[in-house]
Amino acid sequence: MDFLRNAIVEIGLWIEGLLINAGLAEPAADVIMTVVGAFVVGFTPLMIVVFLIWMYRKVSARIGGRMGPNSSGTWAGPWGLVQPIADVIKMFTKEDIRPQGIDVIPYNLAPIIIVVAAVMIWAVMPFGPGAEMVGADLNIGIFYVLAFSSAALIAFLMAGWSSNNKYAVVGAFRAVAQLLGYEIPQLLSILIVVMVVSSFVGPQGNPLSLQSIVEAQEGMIFLVVLPLPALVFWLASLAEINARPFELLEAESELVAGVQIEYSAMKWGMFYVGEFMGSVAVSALFATIFLGGWRGPWVDTAPVLGTVWFLLKILFMLNVWTFFQMTLPRLRIDQMLAFNWKFLVPLSLFAICVIGVVNKLIPEGATSWLRSGILLATNVVILLLAWAVLAIGKRRRELRAPAGAGVEVGA
Repeated sequence: MDFLRNAIVEIGLWIEGLLINAGLAEPAADVIMTVVGAFVVGFTPLMIVVFLIWMYRKVSARIGGRMGPNSSGTWAGPWGLVQPIADVIKMFTKEDIRPQGIDVIPYNLAPIIIVVAAVMIWAVMPFGPGAEMVGADLNIGIFYVLAFSSAALIAFLMAGWSSNNKYAVVGAFRAVAQLLGYEIPQLLSILIVVMVVSSFVGPQGNPLSLQSIVEAQEGMIFLVVLPLPALVFWLASLAEINARPFELLEAESELVAGVQIEYSAMKWGMFYVGEFMGSVAVSALFATIFLGGWRGPWVDTAPVLGTVWFLLKILFMLNVWTFFQMTLPRLRIDQMLAFNWKFLVPLSLFAICVIGVVNKLIPEGATSWLRSGILLATNVVILLLAWAVLAIGKRRRELRAPAGAGVEVGA
């Protein structure tokens, strides 16, 4: 029974014991287990992506009233499960075509950076309670994640500029404008969470550690306590992973394929996989910061359930992402930039100031439930004020417009 309660940790200890009993020195066994753990953590998102591609096609097909993948030649397996495997084989066997005039080094490095950055994020993700369930519980874990998520900006710029293609260059310029701009509200929303976590965990805790953020949500998940930062973070993260309605880096009707236009075979496949891995990483990060991570019923009794709850929360957020992808229209580039700089950034700056002051004014002896209620009320007030400002602005534009003229959507 003890083995089942924390099966993942017990399996690791059992394998390490086998290595030591086989005559291997304990330091060498520790090194081997560290390498194995790193391989498992890095290999997990790749396996999730294979399932995610199948799930994305099935869910999007159901939304569109279609059957989805069911045939990859002779036999696609039950419900088309073998279809992603066929796609992988196809990517490996297709010819790698490179156009003339490219800058070879950044052209070849860009897809590698995309995949490596998406994998490295998982090194600090807490899969369960305890230090054993985190690859590396860094004291700056949240900033580590943001740093590697910014690598996509460099990769897109390298891919677009080195491809010797005008559509790719325009896609690269869009990447700089979009990803760099939406990192600001994303970072501000996370800073709000860090401020609140420091109040919940006390001076002994580390508010920048993802494990500490999960532990701070013992009484209430931050999606309920901080709905405004959660909404801002989710919208900014959709822009960061080039998801709708911010899918402008590879707008087919405008840029053919954007920065990916001159890539083929496995290099294009790495961009494709990197996009899905980015969605998985964002879902995992949202589940960790705002949905309590591995927290759930019966985790204290059976810690292995923490990993199950964490994966289920990731799956839920991936379904939300798929719903956004298949139902929302793509914004224009001016609408996307205006939404960020004229709405999300001012709203995030106002929210971090107000929530920071309110959180500081709450007495130190207040219970977690009282603090959560006050913070929730503050978020609701800010949301109502934002709605009022938007309504007043829309009314003023309608009054200024000439008779019979409509108001532009992106104004």
